[in-house]
Amino acid sequence: VQLQASGGGLVQPGGSLRLSCAASGFSLNRPAIGWFRQAPGKEREAVSCLSTNNDITYYPDFLKGRFTIARDKTKNTVYLQIDNLRPEDTGVYYCATDLGQSSSYALCHSSPPNWGKGTLVTVSS
Repeated sequence: VQLQASGGGLVQPGGSLRLSCAASGFSLNRPAIGWFRQAPGKEREAVSCLSTNNDITYYPDFLKGRFTIARDKTKNTVYLQIDNLRPEDTGVYYCATDLGQSSSYALCHSSPPNWGKGTLVTVSS
């Protein structure tokens, strides 16, 4: 199981980014997969999860409306679209999965066993 996140960078407040997570060694047709982030000096938190068997998504209430998770089956890749970026969105973003978990809600409320290397998002003017 390998996950490779990419797409981070330096963005001005109000801008947008699309992060990508390429999966290999397993198919995204079954397990839930999600994005988590860790801001400097803060604990890691879930930002979005997707149940890939039924496309049910989960977002924490404080992030709804600006984050969108989506999957491309043909590329075995999951994306995270972030709009209207704020300085507090700064952090390292990771994708993660649990091959034994199909629920997006459950994945986002767990500590998944499979993680990719993160990609740094910096929101600053």
